[in-house]
Amino acid sequence: MFPLNLPRIFPTVFCDSDQAAPAPASRAASALNTVKSVMAIPESELKRWRRTFDANAQTIVDGQKYLNSEQFVNAIAPKGDLHKIGRAQFATLFRVADTSKRGLLSWDDFVVFETILKRPDADYWIAFQYFDVDESGTISYDEFKNVFNANVGPDAIPFDFDCDWVKLYLGKKNGAHVLGYNEFTQLMKGLQGERLRQAFKFLDKDQDGYIRPEQFKKIILDIAGHKLSDAVIERLPTLTTLSPGGRISYSEVVAFYNVIREMDMVERIIREATAKSKDGRIDQSDFLNHCVSSTRYSLFTPMEASIIFHFAGRGNPTQRLSLVDFAQLLDPRWKAPSEIAETKPISSFKSFLHEFAHSAYNFGLGGLAGGFGATIVYPIDLGAMQNQRSTVVGQLLYKNSLDCVRKVFRNEGFLGFYRGLGPQLIGVAPEKAIKLTVNDFIRARAMDPDTGRIALGWELVAGGTAGGCQVIFTNPLEIVKIRLQVQGEAAKLEGAVPKGAVHIIRQLGLFGLYKGASACLLRDIPFSAIYFPAYWHLKRDVFNEGYNGKHLSFFETLTAAAAAGMPAAYFTTPADVVKTRLQVEARKGQTNYKGLTDAFVKIYREEGFKAFFKGGPARVIRSSPQFGFTLVAYEYLHKFVPYPFNGASREVETSLTSQPEDMAQVRARNALRILLDVHGDFGRRSAA
Repeated sequence: MFPLNLPRIFPTVFCDSDQAAPAPASRAASALNTVKSVMAIPESELKRWRRTFDANAQTIVDGQKYLNSEQFVNAIAPKGDLHKIGRAQFATLFRVADTSKRGLLSWDDFVVFETILKRPDADYWIAFQYFDVDESGTISYDEFKNVFNANVGPDAIPFDFDCDWVKLYLGKKNGAHVLGYNEFTQLMKGLQGERLRQAFKFLDKDQDGYIRPEQFKKIILDIAGHKLSDAVIERLPTLTTLSPGGRISYSEVVAFYNVIREMDMVERIIREATAKSKDGRIDQSDFLNHCVSSTRYSLFTPMEASIIFHFAGRGNPTQRLSLVDFAQLLDPRWKAPSEIAETKPISSFKSFLHEFAHSAYNFGLGGLAGGFGATIVYPIDLGAMQNQRSTVVGQLLYKNSLDCVRKVFRNEGFLGFYRGLGPQLIGVAPEKAIKLTVNDFIRARAMDPDTGRIALGWELVAGGTAGGCQVIFTNPLEIVKIRLQVQGEAAKLEGAVPKGAVHIIRQLGLFGLYKGASACLLRDIPFSAIYFPAYWHLKRDVFNEGYNGKHLSFFETLTAAAAAGMPAAYFTTPADVVKTRLQVEARKGQTNYKGLTDAFVKIYREEGFKAFFKGGPARVIRSSPQFGFTLVAYEYLHKFVPYPFNGASREVETSLTSQPEDMAQVRARNALRILLDVHGDFGRRSAA
């Protein structure tokens, strides 16, 4: 077996030892000390608790700091939106923490309570301690009944404690029957269902199996109001529209309760189904089909599915719904957009300014990202260009990309790999910026605002248009860059004096800067049309971005961006070869090309079909990491330098997708939710 390093409870005593065996009392003390050492709290955790205690403990008694009820709530309540769980209701937990019953918590009391919150079952443990009034470790019938009645208002639907269900847990036998901790947890889990049954029976005066809509709303508010958004609560009476008669049956009430009880599973199924749907929307059949395929048993009946789509679809359960439509059902904190901020009409001029500012923001970040990516891969770009150059007929200038690297290093040294980088950086900023900005601009307008999906045709249009627009900057940049790179070797071999970028621009003139623009368009339009859709689909379909709120890591984003560049770069190599031939200044003995068609014909006739893919591997090696690092930089710049005037997010954030919270605060909230399942106003009366 494996050697286990377990804590030693009893000290080892050897048979030949002179030490006497410890007395039973010392053994018990040793065991207690060992348990304490096992449960020892890390120093960093104690410091964090001390910082929280000192920051909130404002009550001073005999020179010692204490927490009163309000200060205790400030110390343990989550900092998020608590409008569905009253902040004052967290004072209910103060009774558990205040073991001395003096109305104040000392530092030692606070440490004990925080240690309880470290338990994996802290929520049920705290609820048990709340009901265990006499601190006997068990809960009697009278204790349970008295605590229940003390926290339920007089207007609440009465609960019959003499029912058979309660007797199964708390029935009397030989004078009394008490609940242990494990029995209590099961009782609390089933209590809502029994309260629902009794409440329906109490309100169904005619015993015909139906209640009125307002009575249904009363039942749900009593036992589950804290689990529903205000919008769903207002629409609770509309459940009567699912069946004729204007009243609500017991089966419909139970079905609605089952939906609430399994809300986490409802959300998982909806998120998975909408993520796999082509249009990002699902109907009732899609929901049930995905439920069957993703669970061992059918968790939801057709009636329960109808209820889900009834409330998400605002009374129209037959339409296809996006994840955003389900937000009001999934998130108790959900509010209508009109409630979050007062909507004011925006003038067309202000709208134009907003769009212009947002595009300028994207343009700036795109320029920075493009410069970063270009610097990393510039030496590879030099090798690809040199290998694609026209040669003197009968002369083989470079055998392959590696031969090119060796000769450039031998003739020009390490700096030769970065010759022409200055103009490249000056030009690459607007080049990449306009490509990324135009692509984002068109995608934003073609995107479904509810699902975030874009039709493939519009993805191709966005990418292709972005590639076409970048030629305005790409062509002048590349022709200057190519001639700077070429003349470096010519100066070494022929003794010529290298000319600067300004000289080349003057020599070419305005129209000369756009020589080979047709080939540049032929390369950049299909490149971007392939690249951007591939990038977004790799992120979403391969790496599952957005699935249950997933955010891609740096490596995943880089892999998606780099992989998308491989097919885009290789399949557009022929156009890149032709563009290079048109833009290189032909020297004596080299072929002259009159235009795009002439270049294709002469290259094929003189060098064969393989010549169109010269430098293809180097182009893939260059474009793949360049766009990989460019897109990663672009994504992270958006993350760390967000646009300051963004509107409200359309993403649905719940406990499944929200950022991790402090586990102690989560367990404190869950403990309160267990008590609120008894009644929505649990703790309010005792707090008052």
